[in-house]
This record gives sequence, structure tokens and C-alpha cells, in this order.
Amino acid sequence: MDFLKNTSKLSLLLIFSCSCLLSIANAGSFYQDFDITWGDGRGKIVNNGQLLSLSLDKTSGSGFQSKHEYLYGKIDMQLKLVPGNSAGTVTAYYLSSQGPTHDEIDFEFLGNLTGDPYTVHTNVFTQGKGNREMQFKLWFDPTKDFHTYSVLWNPRHVIFMVDNVPLRDYKNLESKGIAFPKNQPMRIYSSLWNADDWATRGGLVKTDWSQAPFTASYRNFNANACVWSSGSAKCPPLQTNVAGDNWFNQELDSTSLARMRWVQRNYMVYNYCTDGKRFPQGLPPECNMN
Repeated sequence: MDFLKNTSKLSLLLIFSCSCLLSIANAGSFYQDFDITWGDGRGKIVNNGQLLSLSLDKTSGSGFQSKHEYLYGKIDMQLKLVPGNSAGTVTAYYLSSQGPTHDEIDFEFLGNLTGDPYTVHTNVFTQGKGNREMQFKLWFDPTKDFHTYSVLWNPRHVIFMVDNVPLRDYKNLESKGIAFPKNQPMRIYSSLWNADDWATRGGLVKTDWSQAPFTASYRNFNANACVWSSGSAKCPPLQTNVAGDNWFNQELDSTSLARMRWVQRNYMVYNYCTDGKRFPQGLPPECNMN
């Protein structure tokens, strides 16, 4: 009951309106779910809408966005990242609202020299404020095959996952005065762009344009989510009797917590919560509450 007392009116409305179902994109077509928004032909949807690719050359990158906005959901996308010498490139895949006080949930994949691992950069913005970066290496080569990158966003958690293995869990600590993304519907965005001023080894390694065009590929998008329409969110039915399907109330169980700790112990390369030099006045308050 404490959770219900602390849950916003909007979240309660979502809970009790979940008998509505609107455009849940279960392995649908990219034509149906996304618009390519920039790149002058460098973004392409092929294979009858089942595959999307973005490319980058010296002239331009490319990007796309979802047709729908979402307020809470389990969002999955399979990506195959730029192979070979991808140094200087960034493949961004994120949810975001708009405006100076926007909310945002970020995956960014920072390219590297051939044979060196990608860096997976994650961040959470609330009310326009970010600075919550955690970075990881991966335990596989993300350029050889497609892997599933997921965001689980519900009223209590934002959980980043790779192949269903959690990397981090940003918890709702509003009761402690820490903002949480809960009121602003967000679109899904992705882009492939040149960031060789910072992306690889702090900008020391530049993009090798002789390797262009650089290409990232996407497939099997799935959004089990509340779709924002006409000022309210329409949610899919909650299958509370199906293990793992009740994403709206889901949190990490003991097995998932153990997997996350394994990832953070072995593959995390940066954590804002341990960067005392960056925060000389003291670490962000949530760092002492997890």
C-alpha cells in the first residue's frame, strides 16, 4: 500500500486503464513504427519492412524516430553495430521527450579501432538534467551478429538490458527528493553520426573516412508499452499470471540482480557514482541510496 500512496495520479490512471490496447508494436514493420528523419537516403528500410539500416559517410550520418510516443514500457530492439574500424562513430539509441526540461533514457555505442571493444554508454536525464553516466564493455562482439538492447521503464525502475542481462537499474527515489522520468511521454530515436572529437579515447582516435560508409542495422523491434495518444496513455493488458510479462510492476529478482552485479564487477568501465573528482562538492544523492 505504501507504493500506491506514493504513486502519482498519472501512474494510477495508467494502472487502471490497462484494459485499453493501442498500437502495440509486437515485431511489426519498421514502415509501421518508424520514420527515417534525416540522412538524405542514408537510412533505409528493406526486406519488406523487417530490416532498417543507418549509414554514415564524410558528408552526413542518418537517423530515425518512432511514430508513437510512449509513457512507460518494455522496449526491445536488435542491433548489429558498425563492424571493423568504427573509431569516431557513435550509434545512439534512446528515448527522449522534448524541451529544456526533457527526460531521456540513453544507449550510445562508441566505436573503436578494429579488434578493440565497443563502449556502451548509458545515461538517464530527468527534467533536463543528466550527468548519470555509466559505461560498459560487452562480453561479445556486437558487430558479428544481432543482439537485443532493451529498456524496461515503469513507475519504479529504468533498467538497461543487453540480451536480457541487466546492466544498470535507475530506481525511483522521488521519496528522497530525486527526480524520476514519469510525466513526459518519449519517442524512440536512433542515429549514426561522427563524434571523433570525443567518442574514442577521448577524441584521440579520429574517424578513418577511407572505411566509409559505416553501417548499423536494426531488426525485431518490440514495444510492450503504453502509447501516448490525445493526452493520455493507452496500455496493453497486464498478464500478471505470465512470468516476466508484467513489465509495469517488474523489478529485478535475485537471479537478475546477480547477473547485474556480475556485469558491473567485470565489464563496467565508468560509474558517475564513484567519480569524486567530477563531483568535488559530493556525489549525487542517489549514489548513496542504491
